[in-house]
Amino acid sequence: MLKTIKIGTRDSELALWQAHVVKEQLEHLGYKTELVPVKSTGDLVLDKPLYELGITGVFTRTLDIAMLNNEIDIAVHSLKDVPTVLPKGIVQAAVLKRGNVNDTLVFKDNEEFLGAKNAVIATGSLRRRAQWLNKYPTHSIEDLRGNVNSRLQKLKDNEHWNAAIFAAAGIGRIGIRPENAVNLDWMIPAPAQGAIMITALAEDEFVKNACAELNHPETEICTTIERTFLNKLEGGCTAPIGALATIKNEEIHFKGVLLSYDGSKKIEVTRVEKLGKHNHLAEWAANYIIERGGKRLMDTLKNSTKATNVFSTKSLTEDQRLLLSDNVSVKSTDFVKISLNRIHPRFLKNEIENVVITSKNAVESLVTNYSATELQFKNIYCVGRRTKRLIEKKIGPVKHIEKNAEALANYLVEYIEGTNVTYFCSDIRLDALPNILKENNINVTEVEAYQTKFDGEKVDDSVEAAMFYSPSTVDSYVAKNNKEIIAFCIGETTAKAAKKHFSDVRIAKIPTVESVIELVNEHYV
Repeated sequence: MLKTIKIGTRDSELALWQAHVVKEQLEHLGYKTELVPVKSTGDLVLDKPLYELGITGVFTRTLDIAMLNNEIDIAVHSLKDVPTVLPKGIVQAAVLKRGNVNDTLVFKDNEEFLGAKNAVIATGSLRRRAQWLNKYPTHSIEDLRGNVNSRLQKLKDNEHWNAAIFAAAGIGRIGIRPENAVNLDWMIPAPAQGAIMITALAEDEFVKNACAELNHPETEICTTIERTFLNKLEGGCTAPIGALATIKNEEIHFKGVLLSYDGSKKIEVTRVEKLGKHNHLAEWAANYIIERGGKRLMDTLKNSTKATNVFSTKSLTEDQRLLLSDNVSVKSTDFVKISLNRIHPRFLKNEIENVVITSKNAVESLVTNYSATELQFKNIYCVGRRTKRLIEKKIGPVKHIEKNAEALANYLVEYIEGTNVTYFCSDIRLDALPNILKENNINVTEVEAYQTKFDGEKVDDSVEAAMFYSPSTVDSYVAKNNKEIIAFCIGETTAKAAKKHFSDVRIAKIPTVESVIELVNEHYV
């Protein structure tokens, strides 16, 4: 007996219309189905523009959770609302044949205002706002939220608005497109606009096979290109990005655009590729825009929409930034600057029996001053797995590793060969290791391999948490800031320093930046 496929959907009229289309098509193929309406955050929170809600996937997250909880088998979405990276365990099961891709202008009275200097247009979309202002820079834009029915009613009721912009597919599908509406052919639509997408659990082969029968290959190709372009630009609903791919005569015609919020800056791209040779089209188009000022513009966009709530005291890579939750607006910069010292040859005249290295910076200083053959160390002891990997890659094998300096000192007291240690360290370092060794009659020669310089800054009042990666980053932070925050720490030694200043201190499971990010995401789920 075939199982009943539970179809999850938002409960707006348009969402239900789309879900019914999927339901009818599946039942036509002989499958049993059931509609399960689910209310989403995007429907519940209507007092702010979409981009101010601070999360991508605002219309999809509730359905994702319902699916992962096995309350529904598939979810039906407007593909333009779906984040370009799906949650783990959820896959795109099908894309239906695309409808009207255009944006549509609905007039309040007539179109005479288009020739006027002053006019008021309503839209909740940053992309539509930016493209309209690029074409009509003297006009004003008002935010417009809600389902399509309520938005049309708001336009009718507001005596100051001249027009509002809608997706043609949305108002057309539920039969409420006004007679005086006109398609805006010059406006590049949102990536995947006009397409309906079905998601399913990656492990549910029955459901995936059923949905695959509904998939429209041409629409899938075009929307995949558009969404890949969006992903490569690292945009979501908070960036004015448009993209459209169409297939004609065995060729894919693509056009994309990135704009500033006020429409004053605009970077466009067009490209034609043969069908079948289009695999790198989206990446090429995104790079074209990035290389022509797009990266600088995207950085400006990212920093201007949301107040920073988390500060990283170490600069994060783009890959690391992408790991952060949508609820996190992060700013990062190096609060500690490192200056490598010249290490005098007298410290390396003879083979050193026992060497202690507690940071990658000390390794970099050693290999900057000398070649691996010149670094004759019999026993190397270190702190941290990444430091160990770097040592073994650039100098030689590590005899023993511990997770912090104090633990390493205690190990050496028990197991060291001989009674002498050379410790390559910073001008700023914790006293625990040398003190423990000296107290146990082990001679410590400290070699200042690098200098640590505090370079912190005053953070925004909106910051409620900080990410710390060493005691020095904590000290650098508190030198400029005295506000109580949550301290997310890379390890116990850093946490010990943080506890001197903050009451809420949390420690990552493993000492990596990625683990600190995971800790942040757990709090901002």
